[in-house]
Amino acid sequence: MKNKLIAPSLLSADFGNLQRDIEMLNNSQADWIHVDVMDGRFVPNISFGFPVMKTVQEHAKKFVDVHLMILEPEKYVEEFIEFGADLISVHFETCTHLHRTIHLIQSKGAKAGVVLNPSTPVLMLEDIIADVDLVLLMSVNPGFGGQKFIENTYKKIKETKDLILSNNSTALIEIDGGVNLDNASKLFEAGADILVAGNAVFSSVSPERTIELLKI
Repeated sequence: MKNKLIAPSLLSADFGNLQRDIEMLNNSQADWIHVDVMDGRFVPNISFGFPVMKTVQEHAKKFVDVHLMILEPEKYVEEFIEFGADLISVHFETCTHLHRTIHLIQSKGAKAGVVLNPSTPVLMLEDIIADVDLVLLMSVNPGFGGQKFIENTYKKIKETKDLILSNNSTALIEIDGGVNLDNASKLFEAGADILVAGNAVFSSVSPERTIELLKI
């Protein structure tokens, strides 16, 4: 997979026209389609589950990147893969048996990522970094779209990149939260490989053009 990937988040899409928005992403320069799943327990919001995943599976032609902001994600991994997830990321903070969950995802044919909340230090990944395909750094506190970007994220990107290199890991770095045209290039320069963008894309007058500009 190449660097400088853009993964628009369906959390900011128009749910009354979800097929239309997915088809727009199919025809755009977006690389992945990001799906945020929230349970109202781990995060203070509820988003969507398998009925929406079925719509994504039916219409998405891009790589489907599923971010599980839920407790006990291991109970639902297989079903999300059945509904078309190409990559599933689970939170470090929710997985008592993280190694087991990462390998469960991979054994079912999907890529596996681990997510860190803004207050969780990167060093917590030392014993799992060689096993994961992706590290997702939250650059806002998870639960809602449209939040202000946390500037400490740049420091965490460097720390994550150093950890990846020192462990001969091939993990990619994904950033989620507050990504926009003002900080995208700086995030890529800092070492990020994938940027999740929700409001920046779907509130734009021209979402396709915004996706193009985010990649520059």
